[in-house]
Amino acid sequence: MLKKLIDKLYINNNLNEAELLFLLKNLDDDSRNYLIEKAYHTRLKSYGKTVFFRGLIEISNICSRNCFYCGIRAENKNVQRYRLSKEEILLSCEKGYQLGYKTFVLQGGEDPFFKDEVLVDIIKSIKIKYPENAITLSLGERSYESYKALYEAGADRYLLRHETANKALYHSLHPNMNFENRIQCLNNLKEIGYQIGAGFLIGLPNQTLNDFVQDLKFLKNLEPHMVGIGPFIPQKDTPLRYEKGGDAYTTITMLAIIRLLLPDVLLPATTALGTIDPESRNKAFKAGANVIMPNLSPFECRKKYALYDGKVFTNGEAAEEKKKIDENIRQAGFEPVMSRGDNIKWKRI
Repeated sequence: MLKKLIDKLYINNNLNEAELLFLLKNLDDDSRNYLIEKAYHTRLKSYGKTVFFRGLIEISNICSRNCFYCGIRAENKNVQRYRLSKEEILLSCEKGYQLGYKTFVLQGGEDPFFKDEVLVDIIKSIKIKYPENAITLSLGERSYESYKALYEAGADRYLLRHETANKALYHSLHPNMNFENRIQCLNNLKEIGYQIGAGFLIGLPNQTLNDFVQDLKFLKNLEPHMVGIGPFIPQKDTPLRYEKGGDAYTTITMLAIIRLLLPDVLLPATTALGTIDPESRNKAFKAGANVIMPNLSPFECRKKYALYDGKVFTNGEAAEEKKKIDENIRQAGFEPVMSRGDNIKWKRI
């Protein structure tokens, strides 16, 4: 029965809610291996054995939000706060460009300093210097007009995890935030023309298999160009510091299902996944993941961007880190690729 369901998912790229729930409840090692095998074949059909590199630049750990699981939440007084200047961001881009990166990911907390005019200037400056490079933003919730201005300045992609499709669970973890606004932001980004990325956390307190089903159906309906999922990892200075974190086994299972639901999606093997299991990134590639985001941030800032405890890949310089990751990918049987790596169905409008 399980293999028939997996075959149906592989052929149709869809299952109904009851079928997804049955699959999640009843997966054993044999059927999970079969699921991963089908996800691997799907990734081969869409993207071959390529793993796309993105250069991550964490521009600020200042945030106005208070999400209960996040180490850079506004009420955390133990964080050493920083904000990169325009010059520091451009220097990080230059470092990445010299290493061959064709995508820069500007990620940060919801820092009120980065108003539209500041970001527009930074984005235009990057595009003037590196016109063939893609710019991805991951800077939280903003207005429609803001997203449009940043897109018109040259931004290509925007990552905004929905975190969970369970509205009650979302509100229990995000004080003074609005679930409907989060979803509207994703819809706005897609309407404007961005390649959009959504995603959710694995192992949140009180999360159920039904919640996973809702997340998967939400993604299927949204049809994002990218999906970022990763395990919840407790951070010592947050209200959830004593909670149990998510696990690699479940995360990799979800990656495989997402690859089958959205065969053309760009799917990162996240740093959080690599943090809880050093071997898990290679396992993720074999389950359908095809993106990795090494860090280009200034060395002295990396440990300060502590969304969770134990973050890996903070100790090496960018060149050393890239070389090591590149070797690991090749040893796992995949091909590191430094192109822009756009979603194969996306065209800029």
